[in-house]
Amino acid sequence: MKRNQTVEGDRLFKLGTRMLHQSKNQKQKEEAYLIFAKAADKGNLKAMENMADALLFGDFHAQNISAAVVLYEFLASEGSHKAQNALGFLSSYGIGMEHNQAKALVYYTFGSAGGSMMSQMILGYRYLSGISVLQNCETALFHYKNVANYIADKLKKNEGVPVEKVTLAERPENLNSNNEILDWDVYQYYKFLAERGDIQIQVSLGQLHLTGRKGLEQDFYKALYYFLKAAKAGSANAMAFLGKMYLEGNPAVPQNNATAFKYFSMAANKGNAIGLHGLGLIYFHGKGVPVDYDEALKFFQKAAEKGWPNAQFQLGFMYYSGSGVWKDYKLAFKYFYLASQSGQPLAIYYLAEMYATGTGVLRSCRTAVELYRGVCELGHWAEKFLTAYFAYKDGDINSSLAQYALLAEMGYEVAQSNSAFILESKKATILKKDQMHPMALLLWHRAAVQGNAFARIKIGDYHYYGYGTKKDYKTAVTHYSIAVDKYHSAQAMFNLAYMYENGLGIPKDIHLAKRLYDLAAETSPDAHIPVSLALLKLEMMYLLKDVVFYNLHMKWKQLKLDVTLGPYWDIFIIGAIVVLLMLLLRNRPD
Repeated sequence: MKRNQTVEGDRLFKLGTRMLHQSKNQKQKEEAYLIFAKAADKGNLKAMENMADALLFGDFHAQNISAAVVLYEFLASEGSHKAQNALGFLSSYGIGMEHNQAKALVYYTFGSAGGSMMSQMILGYRYLSGISVLQNCETALFHYKNVANYIADKLKKNEGVPVEKVTLAERPENLNSNNEILDWDVYQYYKFLAERGDIQIQVSLGQLHLTGRKGLEQDFYKALYYFLKAAKAGSANAMAFLGKMYLEGNPAVPQNNATAFKYFSMAANKGNAIGLHGLGLIYFHGKGVPVDYDEALKFFQKAAEKGWPNAQFQLGFMYYSGSGVWKDYKLAFKYFYLASQSGQPLAIYYLAEMYATGTGVLRSCRTAVELYRGVCELGHWAEKFLTAYFAYKDGDINSSLAQYALLAEMGYEVAQSNSAFILESKKATILKKDQMHPMALLLWHRAAVQGNAFARIKIGDYHYYGYGTKKDYKTAVTHYSIAVDKYHSAQAMFNLAYMYENGLGIPKDIHLAKRLYDLAAETSPDAHIPVSLALLKLEMMYLLKDVVFYNLHMKWKQLKLDVTLGPYWDIFIIGAIVVLLMLLLRNRPD
């Protein structure tokens, strides 16, 4: 009986997985998860893992973290490395569990040992940054390399994941303005233009559907439709992409080397770099023709000269592996580097390999780790950037936070700043209120260390106002100064100028305050109005002090404005000055 249940559970899990991969809309995905639920009832552990994730992130039904924790704990007792990773994440934040970094580290260690790529990546980030462990580059390298090997293998099979990282803090009012995600109305307009014969839009839509970019579902049939229209109108790029589709094969077109060769040749004859690269691939791998490294090299060189990064990578790989040419690590490095500048992921991976082993370059653990890390961030888990964004946009703040927080734990800077932004808003309910600001400060700090200027200013603000920490003007000054010196931030300049003006955490220096106010206005047009008001207040205060009330200078001090008008007396003064100017302008004779 138990064996029958196991067999049925396996069958249902495979059916649900197939349905999920073939799903085209939300309803089909929900149906797949109903199948997973049935498989889980039959005791299938993988189906239970999917159901626990759905409960944690609120996928396809209401979020239920307590139920997810119960299920993860059962799965962990059964040896599930995915459950170990999830429990580590929940312990790290104190979501549905006790906030305990030591326990989180233990869970991640067990998850990593069991084969969890997420746990390995989290441990890599922790050892790189010294989070709850002693900083150790070599240990970080070990973990990141394992994950990068896994991702590179996927990339070689054309199974890469597009990553759209929306930064919430940049556009809280109008998320639809984000260029990373294609708004539905804009998409409809593009479709209209494509139907009207706009070849460039046809190719662009074909590419978006081919890879599933900018929030659009991957749809090979739509990609084929647009590429065929554009190719018929003479687009070399469309011809080349049709060649790619036939070379690789997909649900819309069968794999066909002869057809691929035809389309690549048509594009190459027009001098198209993608077509030239395609012909190089056909000769390099012997797809329907004998393997011919000389021909492959010739086509890759032509495409590389036109700046096509995939061709640059292929040249690098030929010299790295000695395929049809003498091994030449200097040339390999040159071409890998050129391709990496355009973000070619496999080129980045091989550069990491060279730095990790000291092949052709001086060995550098830190450089290798950063390069491996860039490859690791292309894992399938990066899909959560999209689902987290749409959850936030739809008002499901808890689901969005849970997904961004997991990505933040893995070291994604954008996810760290997004998680901090959501926590700061206090709209989430999956963390206790007294945890919100301290956790947000921690995440802002991690994002700032990775070069986020806005996060650096936020740390200054938190210490200035005492959010999640004690008020500390000196520390605020330190962070504002870093944002000024390193990022030339106008906001940081303004904040620092105010602190110099009022002697907060730093010796009072009116001249330096004025210089910083002026610099802020020069750096950003948005700073003109606040800087003008600040300088107006500054000038009026010193005019009143030095000219009008010169003889009453001592009495001015004795007024103790902080006591009389409160800590924000300077705002009242600005208001009075503005009102006075308005009255003078209104009563000015014509």
